[in-house]
Amino acid sequence: MTDFVLVRHGETVWHAENRYAGRTDVPLTEHGYRQAAELGAWAAGRRLDAVLSSPLSRARLTAEPAAAALGLTPRVDERLYEVDFGRGEGLTRAEMRERFPAELGAFLADPVAHHLPGGEDPAAAADRAIGCLTDIAHEVPEGRVLVVAHSTLVRLVLCQLLGIPLARYRQVFPRLENGALTELRLRDGRASLLRLNAPALATG
Repeated sequence: MTDFVLVRHGETVWHAENRYAGRTDVPLTEHGYRQAAELGAWAAGRRLDAVLSSPLSRARLTAEPAAAALGLTPRVDERLYEVDFGRGEGLTRAEMRERFPAELGAFLADPVAHHLPGGEDPAAAADRAIGCLTDIAHEVPEGRVLVVAHSTLVRLVLCQLLGIPLARYRQVFPRLENGALTELRLRDGRASLLRLNAPALATG
């Protein structure tokens, strides 16, 4: 049995306009840095066996205070990158509607069968991230691991592991809050969701 505390990185400068941030290395806002500090305060004194993050700076910088509080070296894994949004990268929903309305409509109807043009297959993204979690679970059985990654990737992972159709990830998990804790337990090939979107400083 391995427990994973999955955290979406802190707020970024694209947050206010709700721009799609996939592989673009978007910086944190001042509020995002505060959320990282809150995650570090939550982690202090807890039993966590490893800290992993996506290679993107918004995830690495969110993970660093927690790793420092625990005396751990954060580990970066490329399998935790956010989904690549292709031509949608950096755009708002309104801008996509202007540039490729038909493709956007298909995406909104089924974001897996009709992912954004030029983007990554969400099923492949889920598989790579789950591969990362599975490897860590084998490495630290009976452990607890903090993973700082990204909204779409984490929602896809939750759906895949909990037996929810991937195409429903935007409906079942409409939002992951920046810096909030989502805890997932893997045991004997089965997954259990222990908590979702719990604020770090209000969480025991």
